[in-house]
Amino acid sequence: MELNRYIDHTLLSASATESEILRLCEEALKYNFYSVCVNSCYVSIANQALGDSDVKICTVVGFPLGAMSTEAKIFEAKNAIEQGATEIDMVMNIGRLKSSNHLAVLKDISDVKRAIGHTTLKVILEISELSKNEIVKACEICIDAKADFVKTSTGFSKSGATLTAVKIMKKTVRDQLKIKASGGIRDAETAQKYIDIGVDRIGVSAGVAMMNNLATNSAY
Repeated sequence: MELNRYIDHTLLSASATESEILRLCEEALKYNFYSVCVNSCYVSIANQALGDSDVKICTVVGFPLGAMSTEAKIFEAKNAIEQGATEIDMVMNIGRLKSSNHLAVLKDISDVKRAIGHTTLKVILEISELSKNEIVKACEICIDAKADFVKTSTGFSKSGATLTAVKIMKKTVRDQLKIKASGGIRDAETAQKYIDIGVDRIGVSAGVAMMNNLATNSAY
């Protein structure tokens, strides 16, 4: 199992500097991570740093609250793609979901997906804010909206990914959507547990430490 190819190497802190974004890209190139995940203002910097490498550029939209207008999400997503983003992680409108306004949630996601076409769309559910039934409903809506992934968390709420929630997500989406686990995954052993239950991507800021730990352990 090549853990590095599951990793979206992530830096989404509001205080992240340009030099830190450049270092993130250097690390992604060194370890051949699947992508870097950055705020949309840094997509162009990442695009320049990564050049024609195989490392993808993922950015977040409507982040971290999901409560922006659909029009704002569409603009942010399309603008990021013009700057070089190849994957979009958008936050679901959590309040609308919890209001049982499922049609509005569906429209929000499907309008963004329609606007970005074949670009990969991951929808962040923010599982720490949802009940089991709400997680199931959120996944069903994402299927109907033709998203590509469901994602557990922003990493900015009260907690991140859980194995229990991912199992619920997997049971709901089966093979119709892929799953990204993010938030609170800090070591290779934990990442492997998520991969074992069917996760396709891991969003982490500790990717370098994970890879170094794997290298150290394999040396013995």
